[in-house]
Amino acid sequence: MGNRGFRRIPYDLIGSRETGAVAVVEVPEGLSPLEVARDIMRRHSHVKSVLQKVGAREGEFRVRPLRLIAGSEDTEVIHKEYGYRLKLDPRYVYFSPREATERRLLAKQVRDGELILVMFAGVGPYAIAMAKAKEVEVLGIELNPIAARYFQENVLLNKIGHKVFPIEGDVAFVTPALYGLFDRVVMPLPKGAYLFIPYAIRALKRNGGIIHFYYWGGDDAFRRAEDMFKAEAMRMGWEATSIGFRVVSSYSPRIYKIRVDFLIKPTDIK
Repeated sequence: MGNRGFRRIPYDLIGSRETGAVAVVEVPEGLSPLEVARDIMRRHSHVKSVLQKVGAREGEFRVRPLRLIAGSEDTEVIHKEYGYRLKLDPRYVYFSPREATERRLLAKQVRDGELILVMFAGVGPYAIAMAKAKEVEVLGIELNPIAARYFQENVLLNKIGHKVFPIEGDVAFVTPALYGLFDRVVMPLPKGAYLFIPYAIRALKRNGGIIHFYYWGGDDAFRRAEDMFKAEAMRMGWEATSIGFRVVSSYSPRIYKIRVDFLIKPTDIK
């Protein structure tokens, strides 16, 4: 396969032309990883390292195992999107540059004056996107200590320390101390957020609010996500009304990451 064949191989670029970038690629079986990496670096002069996917996302931190196949051992970069910057190393934290549009669209939904909770906040992309777009205050919780450190650095990097407040910890342990405070909760963990639905609902203010729930699955993913969330809300004495749906990305043919937006209201006075 020549260079034209290599160009059909999808990859992600994380970073910027000014500070350098890292390419993350899944090399098809039978191809030379080094040749694929060299082709990417020939086409993108600002790529300083190429990382090969060597497994699925794993562990409690959702980090994909990556192997350096070309370039610098220093894979820390500063990624730019929609007016803010994100410092990170993709070998140690979860980050998807493909979800920049999703973050922008979500930020457009928030309203000035809101207090927002972001669960599973990572290096802070959702929290920072919302804080840069509107006059809001955002609290983000992240379990991975490396991601939490980058989150703290990114808040300083974007000069929004008065609006965004990172917390390193487990959502299940931290959130109960914050019950009843928030206008909006974001749950960007498609393969596990459903386990934390009760925490998200209880985090809302007494009169309710908005929850952005992420899930994954096949063609029935929206129905399953909606049924699951509404049933849990009803069990807790709350009413959940779906007010928005979006396919965020595709994992593989007919398997999707989705978002469902819910308006949450109490069914009685608490």
